[in-house]
Amino acid sequence: MGLIHVTVSLRATQRSRKKYEAEFLADSGATDSMAPAPMLKQAGIRRRGRMTYELADGSLVEYDFGLAVIEFKGEITSGRVLFGPDNCEPILGVTALESVGMVIDPANRCLKRLPAIPLK
Repeated sequence: MGLIHVTVSLRATQRSRKKYEAEFLADSGATDSMAPAPMLKQAGIRRRGRMTYELADGSLVEYDFGLAVIEFKGEITSGRVLFGPDNCEPILGVTALESVGMVIDPANRCLKRLPAIPLK
């Protein structure tokens, strides 16, 4: 399976002029999204709390998080974004994907729209 990247814009609010835009790795194993902390700060996204996350190797790490407007593929949502290390690869988590009705299609290496968002 190959990696799937998508252009994502993060803003503090929908009306914010400042934003962080980059290629994010769509990651079905990540619940929340992550971006480099300096870029989130530059976009005006404020730290709102701290949570513990489990990494792929099983280790636990704490990250600050903020709330952001998340735009990609012509869709808009909002959600938690982690203040990652300065050099981290930006990650688009499954919560943001599913909230706009998209899933990762590993066979075709793309994001796929669901015919409807499950509400059951």
